[in-house]
Amino acid sequence: MASPPSVFLVGAGYIGRNVLDQLLAAKHPVTTLVRRAEQASLLEQAGARTVLGTLDDLQLLTEQTAQHEITINTASSDDLPSVEAILSGVRQRVRAGQPSIYIHTSGTGALEDGALGMYTNQKIYRDDVPEDIDAIAPTSMHRHVDMPVVQAAREFGDKAKIAIILPPFIYGLTPAHNRHTFTIASLVRFALKHGFAGYVGEGRNLWSVLHVKDLAHAYMTMLAYIQNAAPATLLENPYFFAENGSEVSMHEAAENLGQILYDSGKISSPKVQTFTESDYEDVVGPLTPRGFGCNSRSRAIRLQQLGWEPKEKNIWTSWREDEVPSVVAALDSASE
Repeated sequence: MASPPSVFLVGAGYIGRNVLDQLLAAKHPVTTLVRRAEQASLLEQAGARTVLGTLDDLQLLTEQTAQHEITINTASSDDLPSVEAILSGVRQRVRAGQPSIYIHTSGTGALEDGALGMYTNQKIYRDDVPEDIDAIAPTSMHRHVDMPVVQAAREFGDKAKIAIILPPFIYGLTPAHNRHTFTIASLVRFALKHGFAGYVGEGRNLWSVLHVKDLAHAYMTMLAYIQNAAPATLLENPYFFAENGSEVSMHEAAENLGQILYDSGKISSPKVQTFTESDYEDVVGPLTPRGFGCNSRSRAIRLQQLGWEPKEKNIWTSWREDEVPSVVAALDSASE
């Protein structure tokens, strides 16, 4: 039996570190881009090869992509220059007649609808209806990167296999990594500072959700499929959603977070209320109303058809047992 092909993993952060675990368990030789020497040491101990650099090292990204049959980008959904550098590496492989797979990570923020928390949109996007995704406005989140990826796939035709995964609201903690999604870290930090958990508008907007470990398994399910799929299949539909069948409103998220922090004695009341414009700077800045206020509803039809099944904790159990205590402990430690 042939050895699994080599993988260049761009970004071993919150999502990527879990994907790395899965790749190594499947015996793929993995090279990953890291920013710091101490991080490189930890990943090398886990079994990966590392190269020091950042998303600004465009030549390095191109060179490493050109050296690996598979490239998976979990670093940024919005950094176009780094993605163009990766696609240049894929182009080199195509011209050399070498097989090439590229999995790009976007996000269902692309489904934003401008709701500003004021309503629940009944539109639910399915990944087996690619024309709906193609029709998303180019001004939507992540589309300025997704569209060039799709265009490159059409340029390469059957000479490369390119897919885009669009994760939803991600949660979950892997204790061995001790990494949090910026979303929960931002919300906890705000609530501790201001004494309440908040939401945009009336918090009626809905997001699909998924545990980060289930997401890592989704990448592996995709990869196994892509390796054997006809290129034409991906040209017709490069999109894969990943969600666990649950949806949460941002009002509900605030209520759960406020209750968890109140029960643990970190805030004096479980009250929730609307973010004011002056609050945005302490959440995620100008992106707050757009990101936390939109509806983002998706269905992972294709992954389900491939046998992928989410199995991890639901979001509220995970928040209560794992993320919120971990974020609070990290913030307490940093303030000492």
